[in-house]
Amino acid sequence: MHLGIDEPRECQYNQICTHNSSPMETPHSKKRKVKRKWQIFPGRNKFYCNGRIMMAKQTGVFYLTIVLILVTSGLFFAFDCPFLASNLTPAIPAIGGVLFLFVIGMLLRASFSDPGVLPRATPEEAADVERQIDAANGAGGPGYRPPPRTREVVINGQTVKLKYCFTCKIFRPPRASHCSLCDNCVERFDHHCPWVGNCVGKRNYRFFYLFILSLSFLTIFIFAFVITHVILRSNRTGFLSALKDSPASVLEVVVCFFSVWSIVGLSGFHTYLISSNQTTNEDIKGSWSTKRGKDNYNPYSYGNILTNCCAALCGPLPPSLIDRRGFVQPDTPQPAAQSNGTNTCPTTQLQSHMAAVTTPLLHAQPILLGGGPVLQPKPSVGGPCSALGPGQPSLPSSIPGLSCGGEVLALHDSENHCHHHLHHQHFISPEETPCAAHLGHHMPLYDPASQDSLHEDSVRGLVKLSSV
Repeated sequence: MHLGIDEPRECQYNQICTHNSSPMETPHSKKRKVKRKWQIFPGRNKFYCNGRIMMAKQTGVFYLTIVLILVTSGLFFAFDCPFLASNLTPAIPAIGGVLFLFVIGMLLRASFSDPGVLPRATPEEAADVERQIDAANGAGGPGYRPPPRTREVVINGQTVKLKYCFTCKIFRPPRASHCSLCDNCVERFDHHCPWVGNCVGKRNYRFFYLFILSLSFLTIFIFAFVITHVILRSNRTGFLSALKDSPASVLEVVVCFFSVWSIVGLSGFHTYLISSNQTTNEDIKGSWSTKRGKDNYNPYSYGNILTNCCAALCGPLPPSLIDRRGFVQPDTPQPAAQSNGTNTCPTTQLQSHMAAVTTPLLHAQPILLGGGPVLQPKPSVGGPCSALGPGQPSLPSSIPGLSCGGEVLALHDSENHCHHHLHHQHFISPEETPCAAHLGHHMPLYDPASQDSLHEDSVRGLVKLSSV
């Protein structure tokens, strides 16, 4: 016994692709290839060793730095150290080797590290920030120009402005800036150094400073002992003979002479910045210069040179915020589409069709099938469905709009027409399949617990609804 709809209409059906599926195979049995976050990183960076190494896109000057250090040091150890070790002391090559290894280690540490990149805002976070900005600025007329997107915070009595980054969609924290070469916002941004092939920020500044400081000592060390080597040989065989005996010394002297001034000067400049707890970006802009005002001062300085140096070089190293080696978690995982070579069932079409049915069903809204009249869901009054026969299970009362109080929402269609489209059946829900017994074909119940054990002949014609 069932209550049907008086006006006949065409039944809509859907078909599940069950070709080449075993009884224990499910759409989720095929594992999807999981990507890491560095593979979809939005900035202009290069990653190596599965995301462990992070560098800028322009790395040509970095390789030049490596070549200059390796060639100059190699010539020194090959042509000068043997003579100096035998005529002066073996400590010279030992000290040179320690300095060389320390320089290379600090260079690689500064070049391969995350400088302190700030993660970009998600679309939801960016939309929320936009709403906050619109609410703060208010509505404007046609010629209205919104004010600069800034916020102000007070740090140690000094007002600091936080600028809005239109690329990362965030208000940059204090001392952060956006690098135009790497296209990232970097925390405590100092500068972009092409010689190390990376930005210099909060997480790698100490390694950059130790690199240029140790490189200054290594350059002075090589330059001084190469001159010593040439002088000692000149005293024995003459100046020209000394140059002929050790031609590599000439190249070492030239390279060290023209590079020592810039390296030592850069080391001295950053020593001044560390002692005053400033960054290169702040010093160039004159952010804390007294020329801007008598009350303008650096709120980040501890007031002591030793304390500022310890904070920059010996403080705790913050963790990376971008988690570049983490796995990408899809918001809505999609089941893999099945294919038998000749006919495929597109996953997107099936999901969009299922979403169109489940959305009004879950919200207890009127459902329209095949252009027919609207089926209004009946209010749930509890108890079994009186319209079902004794051998048919009642509709579940846990889903709103499906429990019936003496009535059942059934499809009243032509039996011959429905039997013709038996392989394209469309039901409002899987639990409603027993009410369609008048179609002349007994369909098995949909049991989620035994989903993996359904055979191909019994699963054909059912529509599996995914939980929303």
